Amino acid sequence: MAVTWLNRLALAVLDAAPRRMWGFSPRLMPVLAERLGPARSSAWFMSNMPRYQRTLKAFGPLRTHVLATAISLRNGCRYCTLGHATALELIYLRDRDKLFPLDENAIAELGGMEPDELRRRLGDALRQAGLEEELPWLDRLFELAANERTPDGGPDDARLAHLIDMFAVLNACGIAGNVEPDQTHDEINKDTALKERYSRLRAESNA
Repeated sequence: MAVTWLNRLALAVLDAAPRRMWGFSPRLMPVLAERLGPARSSAWFMSNMPRYQRTLKAFGPLRTHVLATAISLRNGCRYCTLGHATALELIYLRDRDKLFPLDENAIAELGGMEPDELRRRLGDALRQAGLEEELPWLDRLFELAANERTPDGGPDDARLAHLIDMFAVLNACGIAGNVEPDQTHDEINKDTALKERYSRLRAESNA
């Protein structure tokens, strides 16, 4: 009985913030609760989500989702890749009034590549999108993820290191649970008009 009550409490904690911010309950949350246990999953979420929100504010949503997509691809998690790649697509359309060169499914297909090739392919897409300013951030993320460089103690490296650590847990849960993709992992998910416009433009570009 106590375990059931704790599980329900943990799921309520894990569900509340994403539902409020993104407008839906992510399918990953029950897997996170099961793998980490009720108390640990709640504590992990309450520790990591505020730090992630601070990174969103510091880096901006586009850069944050570029990095979240990249690390999820590197780790091989299709669930997180699609959740953040779709956010990247919508934010890019909103801010640039055009489509990102690769759609979210094409981005997800890059999963499983060797890190150097993945880094190159993502870099090419960013250049095509006119996002050259994101390339140093992508390179630094891959350096830190591969332990090629150690964090220098600055706030930006600390944010990147936290993204790497946070998504190591989320990606492991997504892979272990074989979690099916759901919706966009960003508050832009609530912009129905933008999502409809994006779907229409993608359909036209693929026709």
